[in-house]
Amino acid sequence: MDAQFWTRKTLADMTRAEWESLCDGCGRCCLHKLRDDETGALAFTNVACRLLDLASCRCSDYAHRRRRVPDCVQLTPAALKAIDWLPPSCAYRRLAEGKDLPDWHPLRTGDPDSVHRAGVSVRGRAMSERDAGALEDHVAAWPGRMPRARHTPAVSPVIRRPKPAPVAKESLP
Repeated sequence: MDAQFWTRKTLADMTRAEWESLCDGCGRCCLHKLRDDETGALAFTNVACRLLDLASCRCSDYAHRRRRVPDCVQLTPAALKAIDWLPPSCAYRRLAEGKDLPDWHPLRTGDPDSVHRAGVSVRGRAMSERDAGALEDHVAAWPGRMPRARHTPAVSPVIRRPKPAPVAKESLP
């Protein structure tokens, strides 16, 4: 794949492989959202679609997701124009808004776990819809906010310790 293709191509010009690689695997888009019928206000929850693997933060049946979950939305460049519920960290949303990918994005780090190490994913913060009960009881603000990512380098830093000061040798009598 072309290095940093997202800086040179529009979303509409990307290959299918490039498009799919934009997903950072955070799982935030797979959380249920509630919309107020009267005001149109959007509320995020910490409740995930039943197909979301809460450990990997990936769909457990991506190829058949729309058949198994009829209201699952297929993202396309055209669909992005009408969608207002993607999290602000989402690569598709960021690129559509003219922003770049964040430093922790796997396309930048080369590591699919960088999104988890940075604290951006839903890992450890979401529950399955099978266990949730009423969605109204699980409204959460964090999925709709840009995460303050913890900077975790892909490689462990080298810790340099100061050398001990030389000890003066005592002269023997």
